[in-house]
Amino acid sequence: MLDLLGELTERGFVQDATPGLDERLAAGPLTAYVGFDPTADSLHVGNLVPVMGLAWLQRAGGTPIALIGGGTGMVGDPSGKRSERPLLTLEQIDANAAAVRKQLAGFLSFEGGNSAVLVNNADWLRTLPLMEFLRDTGKYFTVNIMMQKESVKSRMETGISFTEFSYMLVQAYDFWHLYQTAHCELQMGGSDQWGNITAGTELISRRQGISAHGLVFPLLTTSAGAKFGKSESGNIWLDPAKTSPYQFYQFWLNTDDRDVERCLKLFTFLPVAEIATLMVQQAADPGRRAAQRALAVDVTTRVHGSDAVVGILQATSILFGGGDIRKITAESFEQLREVINTVELGILGLLRDGYLTNDLLIRAGLAPSRGEAIKGKENKAYKLNGEVLQKSTVEPSDLLHGRYLLLQKGRRNFSLVIVVPQVPAA
Repeated sequence: MLDLLGELTERGFVQDATPGLDERLAAGPLTAYVGFDPTADSLHVGNLVPVMGLAWLQRAGGTPIALIGGGTGMVGDPSGKRSERPLLTLEQIDANAAAVRKQLAGFLSFEGGNSAVLVNNADWLRTLPLMEFLRDTGKYFTVNIMMQKESVKSRMETGISFTEFSYMLVQAYDFWHLYQTAHCELQMGGSDQWGNITAGTELISRRQGISAHGLVFPLLTTSAGAKFGKSESGNIWLDPAKTSPYQFYQFWLNTDDRDVERCLKLFTFLPVAEIATLMVQQAADPGRRAAQRALAVDVTTRVHGSDAVVGILQATSILFGGGDIRKITAESFEQLREVINTVELGILGLLRDGYLTNDLLIRAGLAPSRGEAIKGKENKAYKLNGEVLQKSTVEPSDLLHGRYLLLQKGRRNFSLVIVVPQVPAA
């Protein structure tokens, strides 16, 4: 059976672990959980480290629990935050939790003897009587100890509300509840969760008289010192409506050479020996970016599916040469609209008269005037769907997949025309 702790250590997942975890894992598979905060309606790539931790646990025979914080999200985790989190409405929390739950389902297997489990702590926290919580949980913690936890200590100068101060106890209760209901013996998370996780192990030890365990992953930064998982536009999200599959793929493809081996180990299931071979190829010919391409294809396929990756690769072939445009899938054109100038054209005018290519070039931003459009066509400067543009009008028969026209000026200047039922209002 897979040596879970050995595999995680070799791949760079382990920042810290409670004493005795290695002996417990050697005794056989266990149940473990990771909590996900529903402060947004999507996970981002920074969440993928704990997600992959759960996936490796399942591969080692353990049972993974993904916990959505529909209850703890009402309180707000102070870990790593310099100021109070804004409180969300119950409706916002529930909507975010539903979206995150759907994304998690793409990473874990929910079939078999150790099938993954999705839970929402709103199911037990929102109905928990206050007096019962204070009596059965609060009495096991002293304020002195709580103030020594980094998540609290780091906020003492700027201030922390009682609500966020109590977050540690609420998360500890989660761990105890999962031990009681699912015999969950391990909580995993980012290293900023160490204080919250050990609070849970302490509560289980004091209430149940048994040892529970914690394991935390490093908080990633790039070799340049930036927070991992961010771009100039912000977080790289798993939701395609927030970060397009093409942009998602490009994020991984643009991984710094200094970071790519670590990313392959953390974010793919490729064997370490295979990663080492990729790194030899990378060193021999860095320009081919073999390691980055393997990383981008692997992660994007898992998040967005193989069809999206095919579309991305075809779209890339159009932009950088070598692709037969008439063989490009509709998925590829949808990827292209994310990265090149795109205009919409009403179908009625095209069906009635055809559409003057001079006007189309102007509308697509490839010619400033009809005179320049005519001159450019005479000089064979433009292409339509990969062929030199010489005709005066475009017809419905020119449409690819019934709705796309790809115009090109020179080698790198593209514009995608999408024919729609009607031109949207300006």
